[in-house]
Amino acid sequence: MQTDSTSSRLSSDWQRPAPVARSPLSGLLLLVGSVLLGMTLGAVLATGVAYLLNSLTTDGNTPTPELTALLLNPTRYPNAWTTIMLVQGVSHVCSFLLPALVFWTGFEKQRWGDFQLPHAGPLSQSGWLLVPVLVIAFMPLNGLIIEWNQGLHLPETLAPVEQWMRAKEDQMGELTKYLTTFSTIGQLLLALLVIAVLPAIGEEVLFRGVLQRRFTDWTGGNPHVGIWLAAIVFSAIHMQFYGFVPRTLLGALFGYLYLWSGTIWVPILAHFVNNGFTVFMVYLRQRQVVSMDIEATQSVPLWAGLLSLLFSLGILYYFRQSNQQLND
Repeated sequence: MQTDSTSSRLSSDWQRPAPVARSPLSGLLLLVGSVLLGMTLGAVLATGVAYLLNSLTTDGNTPTPELTALLLNPTRYPNAWTTIMLVQGVSHVCSFLLPALVFWTGFEKQRWGDFQLPHAGPLSQSGWLLVPVLVIAFMPLNGLIIEWNQGLHLPETLAPVEQWMRAKEDQMGELTKYLTTFSTIGQLLLALLVIAVLPAIGEEVLFRGVLQRRFTDWTGGNPHVGIWLAAIVFSAIHMQFYGFVPRTLLGALFGYLYLWSGTIWVPILAHFVNNGFTVFMVYLRQRQVVSMDIEATQSVPLWAGLLSLLFSLGILYYFRQSNQQLND
């Protein structure tokens, strides 16, 4: 016998508008086109923001630095930290969240509530609490995989490509180190917004809410194929070869949390914890509150990685089983 809440949920699912029928190729082209347009808009707005902020913070005799110069040599310019952070925030919204919403609502004729999977039910309080525990428990294992991935080498014939990738990786590492050096609590809060909050919402809506769902539909309804394809694209779009494998695994983890919970807010929470916990731990180390360097993957012993693997698998199993029982 159905309860009123169950009947109401089924009725709501029944009234949901069906996605617009189109071929996988046309759907993918529309999504890619939306992302490219968003990235173009983001680049224009980011350039404008950088120019405006630097115009306000330099005197009339000092030439306003270009955005590229800021990114390559941020320490040479005053107020570069704030400018780059705001630029990254604008770029991220335009490159991920905005295209996802345009595709979802404009082309697919869906609503925000339709990110909820049809089988989704209420998630227990313990289920929500397990998400941050799982993400933190997964970090030592991911640290070992990061260390392994960074040690990979391309064949000798591709040595110039590897040199280019290493140079880009070093450049990105220097910029990341600069942006995660905090002198005030205000910088920490802005960093949490730009590095944790905005990516958690924008990337999960695009890669899990839209791409994972559509990959699943386009490949005959197999959720595992959808999860791993979306995770691979999620990792590839970050353009960091030496972090490709661990980021793919992280994307798959978020994908399974979405599948087993049915709500987009669970992978958003997981993504936020992953990024935000790292930023906060870096801040605490700079303030000498903790001595552990969370970004030093070489400090993860093998036994810690294996323990992390077992603990993570146990939490995932419990999360899946308890959530299935809740929704049966």
